[in-house]
Amino acid sequence: MALNRLDLNLLHVFDTIYREASLTRAARALHLTQPAVSHSLSRLRDHFDDPLFTRQGNQMVPTPLARRFLESMRPGLTQIQSAVNQFHAFDPANQRKTYSLGLRDILESTFLPQLMRRLDPYPNLEIFSQRIARREMETQLAAGKLDFAVDVLLPVSDQTAHELLRRDRLVVLARTGHPLADGGLSMEDYLTARHVLVSSRTEGPGIEDFELSRLGVQRSIRLRCQHYYAACRVVEKTDLLLTMPEAYARIIAQRANIVIMDPPANLPSIDVHLYWHKAYEREPALIWFREQLREIS
Repeated sequence: MALNRLDLNLLHVFDTIYREASLTRAARALHLTQPAVSHSLSRLRDHFDDPLFTRQGNQMVPTPLARRFLESMRPGLTQIQSAVNQFHAFDPANQRKTYSLGLRDILESTFLPQLMRRLDPYPNLEIFSQRIARREMETQLAAGKLDFAVDVLLPVSDQTAHELLRRDRLVVLARTGHPLADGGLSMEDYLTARHVLVSSRTEGPGIEDFELSRLGVQRSIRLRCQHYYAACRVVEKTDLLLTMPEAYARIIAQRANIVIMDPPANLPSIDVHLYWHKAYEREPALIWFREQLREIS
């Protein structure tokens, strides 16, 4: 396994296959043909005398040896890449680049339309949005599988940088013609009504319930579901109320018979943060993209 017998370009191919978990996507990211990537992988397999990746469904899954090698190799590869990038400015009009974003469903609806409109002059840039479990976010950023993640404020290590993108206040939704939709929504009205709570968790209160509890009151939850879009469809057909972030509520209200009202109390806003790994923060392509995300927020 002597280093002088290994083409260092193969390490970049190895890292990209690991990150993309697909020969097809790796070839696209490297601007190579799939046979060329397969040939490089064959050379790596011969060098290490290990399959390195095995196919499971449509995924290329690394072997234990591949995982150990990546953990040892990545710091050095990242340092070399960062050093090279310092001397190459990024030109979005002429360079190809695929950005990988970690977004939850509600943030996809509010961020992606604005982002894609902003990137319209740059046809060589591609966006890959995916939902990542919060417990895996830092690992994916560190491995380079994610360039950025956008989420609420989360506890992270010193190696993960983050900044506030925007604050989204909570509003209350009701169907058009709802008895409470004509005037201002009082606390008495809010507590008398029954509500939809949207949460990915199977139990526990929503963010609005913590503030209500602090005020010494409690609302009545009629329905608990996973997605705001489904909740809005329910609200449109019933007398249930829904408390949700305003940015997404405005999008839904454009195509639904829904009224948006101010809440009866000063409910806490939802802070939306941008996350990235510090090892890559000096890369020109990522600096440029980070600025685009700031602008649309």
